[in-house]
Amino acid sequence: MSTPLGVEEYRDLLSAALPEATDADTAEPNVRSLFTPDTHRAALYVDSTVVRGGRGVGKTFWYRSLLDETLREVAAQEYGIERLRRVKVSRGYGASVEPDLYPGSGTLRQLVEKGVPPYDLWYAVLLTAFGQPELRQLREWEDRALWVRNNPGMVERTIQRVDREAQEQRVTHLVLFDALEHLHRVRSQADKLVGGILELALAMRLGTRNIRFKVFIRPDMYDGALLHFPDASKLTSNAAALTWSRANLYGLLFHTMGNHDGEFADRFRRLTGGWQPEADGRRHVPPALLSGDEQFQAEQFTQIAGPYMGSNFRKGHTFTWLPNHLMDGVEQVSPRSFLSALQKALSETRDQYAGHEFALHHEGIRRGVQRASETRVTEVSEDMPWVRLAIEPLAGHQVPVEQEKVEALWEEHRLADALRKLAETYAPDDPNDETLVRTGPRHPEDPALLIEELSSLGVMRRRRDGRIDLPDVYRIAFGVGRKGGVPRVAS
Repeated sequence: MSTPLGVEEYRDLLSAALPEATDADTAEPNVRSLFTPDTHRAALYVDSTVVRGGRGVGKTFWYRSLLDETLREVAAQEYGIERLRRVKVSRGYGASVEPDLYPGSGTLRQLVEKGVPPYDLWYAVLLTAFGQPELRQLREWEDRALWVRNNPGMVERTIQRVDREAQEQRVTHLVLFDALEHLHRVRSQADKLVGGILELALAMRLGTRNIRFKVFIRPDMYDGALLHFPDASKLTSNAAALTWSRANLYGLLFHTMGNHDGEFADRFRRLTGGWQPEADGRRHVPPALLSGDEQFQAEQFTQIAGPYMGSNFRKGHTFTWLPNHLMDGVEQVSPRSFLSALQKALSETRDQYAGHEFALHHEGIRRGVQRASETRVTEVSEDMPWVRLAIEPLAGHQVPVEQEKVEALWEEHRLADALRKLAETYAPDDPNDETLVRTGPRHPEDPALLIEELSSLGVMRRRRDGRIDLPDVYRIAFGVGRKGGVPRVAS
């Protein structure tokens, strides 16, 4: 064992290791940043078609990692998934602009307006990935989709040939889909496009042995997709989820610290022990210690943040307090929120409590949670604008609260009218189309069902006594109080 790092040494290590860890959309994964929590194994199975996960849980990270042969090999090794070593991976859709591989959002809007069937469109994307010569000669995706519709026999023979050749080569063609929230700005059209992807994914799963889709998708988008095709329920029964346990979150933190270069990271590895260097420079987190043994994790975090969220245990233990206050209503914490809170805690400690005996001050941790709450509310407001409309009437009040009080506040603020107005702002551009877009809850005029939907999203939760509560990760930024709870950031 090595001598524990000093306060400033811990701060320097955290400062160097954390900055780029919270934004998977701009940071490309690499062998050192690849962390393999045990709860993600099922999501990496080749036959797991649907992978559900909210913002910041790792959808884009795994999408990009699976596109990289080296990272696939690491995942195959650590998860023991031999089949991952024998895949040919293609992009089906993603955030990057790849007009030769799949249509971008502008093209998709045009195709939707022209009534191009999503199933035909995604079939054209699949055949383009397989190098269909007729499609290579067509530059426009509308023409490619039309070719698919007009040549069903040739399409089927191509799929049969590709599947047979893959069987002979003992490989699987894996087509990846991510960033589905960018498919179309109108939610109902995005639902149709997602439905087309999933219908084709199921067709390949049932009709071939070696062609598979993997669709990374937010739970609310999966629930809203138009799955009006035979055997659609088989996708749900086979779906995986990207979840994070408390041990996983701290394992990620220590993995990030231990895979950094420099003297302090080296001393941290010697201090914690059991790190195994890989040939590619990656350092493997000791599974029994930093990602599985919570007692040992707590001891290490106590070295960084101290034992308590104040002067004694009555204020809470730092190790449990942080994830508990970042947890949503379905008891999930996103690693992005976790690392973001730590990043803010570090900057606050250095700015306001530089002389503190630990690297992180408990007030810095509280402000980190406040910052994570603001970010989470911004994200959910972007993804589902109706959620903000539903929670804002509770601002200034305290939770837990009786359901009758929630319903009275919604009626006072005329929430049902506001939800209808929101839906109208997202209506299709065609004035002859009388169908309103479903941008809001399934039952906007039924308060009880609205509460249930908010609960399923993790924004609300119902206590055993029937009262309604909001988890801190949403409550704080929405300005809802709780006696003795973390206050909102002062503006």
